[in-house]
Amino acid sequence: MAHPAVASKLPPFTLLEEPLLAFSPANPDEVDVHPLRGLVRYGPFSKGSFAGFTSKVRVATVGPESAFKRRGALMASLRETYDPSDRSEYVPKYPGFEHLFKIELVSAPSTAHIRWPDSLGQLPGQGSAEARLFEAMDAALRRLESVRNEFDVVLVHFPDSWAPATRTKGFDAHDALKALGAKYNIPTQVINDRAFTFNYKASLAWRLAIALYVKAGGIPWKLARVRGVHDDTAYIGLAYALRGDQREAHYVTCCSQVFDMDGGGMQFVAFEARDPVADLAEARRNPFLSRDDMRAVLARSLELYQGRNGGNLPKRLVIHKTTAFKADEIDGAFDALAGIPEVECIEVGANSSWRGVWLIDSGKKNPPSKPSGYPVPRGTVVIRSGTSALLWAAGNAPGVSNTGDYYQGKKSIPRPLQLIRHAGRGPLEVIAHEALALTKMDWNNDALYDPVPVSIRYSQKLARTIANVPDLPGKTYPYRLFM
Repeated sequence: MAHPAVASKLPPFTLLEEPLLAFSPANPDEVDVHPLRGLVRYGPFSKGSFAGFTSKVRVATVGPESAFKRRGALMASLRETYDPSDRSEYVPKYPGFEHLFKIELVSAPSTAHIRWPDSLGQLPGQGSAEARLFEAMDAALRRLESVRNEFDVVLVHFPDSWAPATRTKGFDAHDALKALGAKYNIPTQVINDRAFTFNYKASLAWRLAIALYVKAGGIPWKLARVRGVHDDTAYIGLAYALRGDQREAHYVTCCSQVFDMDGGGMQFVAFEARDPVADLAEARRNPFLSRDDMRAVLARSLELYQGRNGGNLPKRLVIHKTTAFKADEIDGAFDALAGIPEVECIEVGANSSWRGVWLIDSGKKNPPSKPSGYPVPRGTVVIRSGTSALLWAAGNAPGVSNTGDYYQGKKSIPRPLQLIRHAGRGPLEVIAHEALALTKMDWNNDALYDPVPVSIRYSQKLARTIANVPDLPGKTYPYRLFM
């Protein structure tokens, strides 16, 4: 005799609405769940104010002499229109830079273009190829700093033939360039040879155009109001990195600021922890700060918020990090944030072992259901306990497709994020919806979402950069410098 079906021990799931993006500070009707479709329909969020930054987006270039004309042709191609040839169910027609952003894209004056030799061996200086490349990047940005009023963003080309020197043990040219850009306050866009030969012209144009617009100071979109979230909510993302001699390793902590509920006002705090690491092995498994260091980094973060908001404090503050909060960290957080009525400490784990399969009606009596051809819908939430929930930030998102189902990347069964509340109160669905919304705030690509919230993604990027470039000063930096 057949055994009776075993009931699931998991509680019922909740399916969250896809978060809306806003494309106007004044018109609440200019919203869309799809970032690219919203840009086509309404233009960028900063369309009315961008002219206050610059009348045109002026692009400077750095790279080998022989590819100078190819770099210019690449920039000129962004003024053209392209029909999508990949991801056509998601990617709309690219309408050209000026039509899209309501501003021209132009080449900077000749003084803002730097031509390197074609061979790494011809770069000036002494030492290894990596050392000479670093010196060449430093010299290029230092020279561009002297004509800073002539350009808005710099396109930097590392040819494929230089790959042996651009990423080696102890050196990453991309990270080093971002650190130098922070030093000189110059936003950079890195390309390799693939940018000249990439077959999917619409996708390439979308990605490059959005990146250049943002790095020049533009805002493509913000988050529309998330239901159940207090208007005066702020977000902080913490990431840790170890650096220094193995015998005297210490932390560099960076704090990525997603100041406003709408995802605006993003800045970084580069903070060097004062207390030494007592147990290096434990620190590698689960990085954490002392009570004093947590108090100090959050107090600095709060100062930045108050500076942007007339000295006012948020009514609610949500802290994201990828590792568990130690008791000392929670105590340090509440020490620094005593004036804020609601504080939430949320662990955002991206390496969950959980998987989910979406079952649909089979049309048969036995079995009554079958696995769908698409994964669990994006926005699915399963509450595991009073403090823990699973959130599928990656998954099927039919609302953004013109053909029905849409799974970004189309690879593997997506893992849910594991959200664990270490401090705070209220419905877990709210913190899940916030995390889901913040996955849409990475302006450095054309995708619907990033696998993790932007509060996590960019704090991790800065942590890695500072760890690899020890002389980067511990101060605040705009988000766009590390994109």
